[in-house]
Amino acid sequence: MNPADRRGDPAGAGLPGDPGLERRAVNVIRGLAMDAPHAARSGHQGTAMALAPLAHVLWSRVMTYDPTAPEWPDRDRFVLSAGHASILLYTMAYLCGYGLTLDDLRAFRQWGSRTPGHPEAEAAIGAEVTTGPLGQGFANAVGMGIAERWLRTRYGAELCDHYTFVVCSDGDLAEGVSHEAASLAGHLGLSRLVYVYDDNRVSIDGCTDLWLSDDPAGRFASYGWHTETLGEAADDLDSLEAALRRAVAAEAPSLLILRSHIAHPSPDLTDSPAAHGYALKDAEIARAKAAMGLPAESFWVPDDVLAYYREAGRRGASRRQDWERRWAEAVRRAPDLPRAWAARAPDGWDAGVGPWQAGDPVATRAASGACLNAAASAVGHMLAGGADLTGNTGTRLAGEAPLSRAAGDARQVFYGVREHAMGSVMVGVAHHGGLLPVGGTFLVFSDYMRPAVRLAALSGARAVFCWSHDSLGVGEDGPTHQPVEHLASLRAIPDLTVIRPADAPETVGAWRAALAGDGPTALILTRQATPVLTGSDPDGVLRGGYVLSEPAGAEITLVGSGSEVALCVAAAELLRAEGIAAAVTSMPSWELFAAQSAAYRESAVPAARPSLAVEAGVSQGWERWVDRALGVERFGASAPGAVVMAELGMNPRRVVSAAKELLNGARRAARTAPAEAPERREHP
Repeated sequence: MNPADRRGDPAGAGLPGDPGLERRAVNVIRGLAMDAPHAARSGHQGTAMALAPLAHVLWSRVMTYDPTAPEWPDRDRFVLSAGHASILLYTMAYLCGYGLTLDDLRAFRQWGSRTPGHPEAEAAIGAEVTTGPLGQGFANAVGMGIAERWLRTRYGAELCDHYTFVVCSDGDLAEGVSHEAASLAGHLGLSRLVYVYDDNRVSIDGCTDLWLSDDPAGRFASYGWHTETLGEAADDLDSLEAALRRAVAAEAPSLLILRSHIAHPSPDLTDSPAAHGYALKDAEIARAKAAMGLPAESFWVPDDVLAYYREAGRRGASRRQDWERRWAEAVRRAPDLPRAWAARAPDGWDAGVGPWQAGDPVATRAASGACLNAAASAVGHMLAGGADLTGNTGTRLAGEAPLSRAAGDARQVFYGVREHAMGSVMVGVAHHGGLLPVGGTFLVFSDYMRPAVRLAALSGARAVFCWSHDSLGVGEDGPTHQPVEHLASLRAIPDLTVIRPADAPETVGAWRAALAGDGPTALILTRQATPVLTGSDPDGVLRGGYVLSEPAGAEITLVGSGSEVALCVAAAELLRAEGIAAAVTSMPSWELFAAQSAAYRESAVPAARPSLAVEAGVSQGWERWVDRALGVERFGASAPGAVVMAELGMNPRRVVSAAKELLNGARRAARTAPAEAPERREHP
């Protein structure tokens, strides 16, 4: 169906207009935008007030959605990249019937409420992604545009026929991630993206002319976007609707530049930088409501306005029901469609991976590439790519064409040198649904992706981040490319599953965990070859850690991750030659290990004997699991990788020395301690 026709049919044309009712409805939005932050004594009122007419037009005239089925896959998406204006989103969710109540608005920004200070992904109230850090929502929406076009190209408009609408601010456009994402969107020609830039010319520090003199229309035109400068149209409902419909019909992503006036129509604070935050209190709210002809009552919503919006909310039900009938017919023809759309791997997807023999030297990035290709053969709805590093990171899909304007359902994404955007786009793809995004770069460049990865963890986005070149073993590229603190910093992110496999079989286990997971997974992979270890167990990875070897009478446990597990094995052999029995435990994932029972954790790292962790990075955090950790507490150096590792203590002799020091200290303590059971470490 032609986009213009789709938006011109009765379901897309909005409700019959009563200009007086619509004006009052807009003012009700403005009243709630003042009242909720005032009740919380916290929040951002002015932007929501200025954008109330735009919100009215989107929800009552333009967007297709059904609040009774908020996760309907073919709904239009709305992304409030300017997440500080969250009360605008919550107000529309209440008015249009998503299940929020006035009490939810009264509980704005309070403990346990469904109306937090910035939107957190909850499709049930129309919050598609978690926004707040500026620029992230902007780039998430590009991921949604990629996913929408992929599914529409693959299955046709019968199953996928929707748009993504975005409200962004000067802060979003100032953040560098917006440049990267906009460039990618223009290159790919993602025509179903419609952005409205709220050009209110106000920031926290003051008017934006303090720090901004860009030409946004020229900038986005250079990216290949359709751009329009709407001027003073922020209160003109018909002009807003017409501009949105032109953008919907455009053959490129669109940016509509809307000159708004923050806190309008407040007599006191319109265009004031103070209105970016919580500025309208009792007196200012009273005067603003009087100017709009609203009663002074807080949270006032008249019956006719509520009925108007509830009717708008019901408008999409017939379209959703029609889609469900088409979906049911498609599933009848292809019963595997729901599993494909869920991007889940069937059992046995890895049957053709390997086999590897003990001692085979295999870089885990190479093993990961083999796993990825096997998984992609079984999971058709997978997008994989890298930030100009697809071959280097094992994220190249064999025989796959690149995603492009001409190949909208290709599975190989070339992000270019755009790590910031890659991470955020992957989060958007994940939250759109229907595809599993996989993306790769060097571990040291995870710093560029950290905001996106943090939001992926916070929002439960199912994505696989492949970070290779994971240690000092990178070698000659030197300390700028040798990560030492990155693994610890990623482990510090709650709800991110970090897995650093020791060898090729463990890499298979890491991919099993990633494909079975419901949230984000970080795979930490070696550049250098590591030997396949005797006893290596893919299923042990699913438990986060396991005993690789345990001789009779073991006196100490050596615990490692990644390439340092082989180092522990070599050190255990040297210790055996000196008459010291050492067990070796591989612990590729702290998060998966922490999820096991206390009894299992005790079996893998017994508290009754000393334990030493070995990892080629800062040792921060290992005290949770072991008595002592041998790490690298400095930046690396430029030299062959093996030389750097050896010189900085990642060699078997240094491990042996540290193990003996720990053992001798434990023996001395045992001789002087009272005769009682040893103190046990408590692992949370």
